[in-house]
Amino acid sequence: MTISASPPPAAATATLRADLQVLLLIRHFENLLLDLFDTGKLNGTTHTCLGQEYIPVALTPLLRADDYVFSNHRGHGHYLARFADPEGLLAEIMGKEGAVCHGVGGSQHIKRGRYLSTGVQGESLPVANGVAVHLKCEGKGGVAVAYIGDGTWGQGAVYEALNMAKLWSLPVVVVVENNHIAQTTAQARNMAGSIAKRAAAFDVDFIHIEGSDLESIRQTLSPALARVRTQHQPLVIEFETQRLGPHSKGDDTRSTETLAELKRHDWHARYQAAHPELFQTVEREVQAQLAELLQQIEKRPPAKWLRKVA
Repeated sequence: MTISASPPPAAATATLRADLQVLLLIRHFENLLLDLFDTGKLNGTTHTCLGQEYIPVALTPLLRADDYVFSNHRGHGHYLARFADPEGLLAEIMGKEGAVCHGVGGSQHIKRGRYLSTGVQGESLPVANGVAVHLKCEGKGGVAVAYIGDGTWGQGAVYEALNMAKLWSLPVVVVVENNHIAQTTAQARNMAGSIAKRAAAFDVDFIHIEGSDLESIRQTLSPALARVRTQHQPLVIEFETQRLGPHSKGDDTRSTETLAELKRHDWHARYQAAHPELFQTVEREVQAQLAELLQQIEKRPPAKWLRKVA
């Protein structure tokens, strides 16, 4: 199914404001991380979701607190859309006191309640299947949601997991953030066929999403997720999206022209044009919130386990 990128209603509704709050929180949180790396205040690596922020924001109202969410290496947006907790996540990445995982997980490996992220490509799908067996037996309509990228279809675990999910009628939702590039390799050079036909090979339900209009996406996916909950059948959702930032900090080999074209279709510009006053207000609030948060976290001592090994 194809969705046009028509803007939401002009009225500044509470829902629109709440959506903009999370969208812009993720956008500026990711930009903040890149700035911190540039100034030498962060070590290691990080993978931002610039351009893809709207996907977890669209899905969040459709998920329940008792659902499981399995994220990946590019998962800051998934976490922030789920918990709206920039403080815990930033402290985690900076290794400071108050970190959501006590500074052990860093950027990629986060555990909080029924949320788990990992940097291992495709690893979460077999785990999601196991959790889905539990959810099915529990009989309360819970689902296991696993985020993967188009590059993850190069892992055999994805196919094994889809096969099992269909055979066992498991409530698993595979969210594919198809940004058409795996690290620095264009999709045309590493993927034959299509994601739709991969799902069809296992007789798994499939939905294709284009555009970043949150309301339209939710209207399309709401009945599909309801079927997963009641009929215990797996579902693959492919989002045609775009990664505006590098794979990890500075390793972007795409041309200036290519990046400029991607930015032309960015949700940020579209929502800004459709709701200029509200957008500007919320953006300023988010930027001020993150600036104050950074000042606070920088003053904190290292996380407890880091003090032990120092």
